[in-house]
Amino acid sequence: MPFRRDMLLFLGASALAGGTSRTLASPLTAASQPDLRGTIDAVEYRAVPEIGDRKIRNLEQMIRQAAAENVPVFLPPGTYKISNLSLPDNTRISGVPGASRIVYTGDGHLFAAENIRRIELSNLVIDGGNRWLGDYAGGLLQFSGVDEVLIDNCEIGGSRKHGLQMERCGGRIERSRISGAAQSGLYAVDSANLSIVANTVSDCGNGGILVHRWKKAEDGTVVSGNRISNIRANDGGTGQNGNGINVFRADGVMVVNNQISDCAFTAIRANSASNIQISSNQCRRSGETAIYVEFAFEGAVVSANVIDGAANGISIANFDEGGRLASVTGNVVRNLTLKGPYAHEVGFGIGIAAEADTLVSGNVIEGAPRWGLQIGWGPYLRNVVVSGNVVRKAPVGCAVSVAEGAGTAVITDNLFQETAEGAVLGFEWDKQVSGEMADGGSPYRQLTVERNRIS
Repeated sequence: MPFRRDMLLFLGASALAGGTSRTLASPLTAASQPDLRGTIDAVEYRAVPEIGDRKIRNLEQMIRQAAAENVPVFLPPGTYKISNLSLPDNTRISGVPGASRIVYTGDGHLFAAENIRRIELSNLVIDGGNRWLGDYAGGLLQFSGVDEVLIDNCEIGGSRKHGLQMERCGGRIERSRISGAAQSGLYAVDSANLSIVANTVSDCGNGGILVHRWKKAEDGTVVSGNRISNIRANDGGTGQNGNGINVFRADGVMVVNNQISDCAFTAIRANSASNIQISSNQCRRSGETAIYVEFAFEGAVVSANVIDGAANGISIANFDEGGRLASVTGNVVRNLTLKGPYAHEVGFGIGIAAEADTLVSGNVIEGAPRWGLQIGWGPYLRNVVVSGNVVRKAPVGCAVSVAEGAGTAVITDNLFQETAEGAVLGFEWDKQVSGEMADGGSPYRQLTVERNRIS
């Protein structure tokens, strides 16, 4: 029976468990089915998947023919046990949310595509079953050089590696649930015009959402409105694993409006990522620094985030590696701890730390058990303005570096309360070397400290 271009290709195998297959005796309810007017009947088309290799060949043949005819493939409720499918350009596969299940049977990969224009998957449950993946496969779903990867309202679980791996891809990953990956939920490398929006990523072994590049360059990925939780660091390290959102060498990335909790290391970690915006995120119970901007970056905005529970709150670090130029404004940081996942030269229990060409303004810090603010480290201090912040319940309100080689800082109009050891103190590395300076008593020419209030 020939295709019509306005038809929806309807795959009528509802259940294949136990070595059997059947077609639906009746269509889906009107409330749940798409518009199937003109749909090709599965029995007439003889598109019922069968047992074993022939089943896979039939499904792959249907996908290829549907892509060529510019129509989608629809999977009715049921379990489809398959592996090693290479998807052609213009593949569109959809199902019934929570009911159309694709189960990986092992022996390589589940879905892969390379150097094509478009792939679209929607309303599918994709289960890796924690089965072995081939050495060549980085994830349960693996796409390379695909201009638009569109994944909507899918469930992806049980991958022995990454849940979804994408390289040199654009598109949208949205409203999907990714869980139980041994590595990260979503690993995107060298992306272009990629949006990762409104997904839930949970219970992954080494990372949540990773936005990386092989070489530092413009990337522009948007990571927004996601819920990320229970991210472990099974492979250890001092920060390369255990992060809810990790941006590495990717410039121009926006990380906004995400809910992130219970990560072994960092809620949001940006390494060598310039022109990054980290705004309006909720970061709870981070094992290390909740928001980390580090190494070779130029340009970072960290604003309006809420951090509740971490070893450190916000760190703008590594002036020694070229890390500089940031604005840290309007954040709330509270309930920090001295305990971190490894021994650190600076230590933990610090609210906000900054080193070079940075504005720190309008933040509220409460319950930092070491220092509320850390400005510079040794000689690594240049052009930091600290103004209009509220610091409560910290032994030291603001620790500013006065070591040899340290540069200029302006510390004005801040409010310090319950800072038992001092509000503004000078340090050479981790050694206190000054008395109280909050009231304008700075003996250091490179420091302007005035109009601060201690209550």
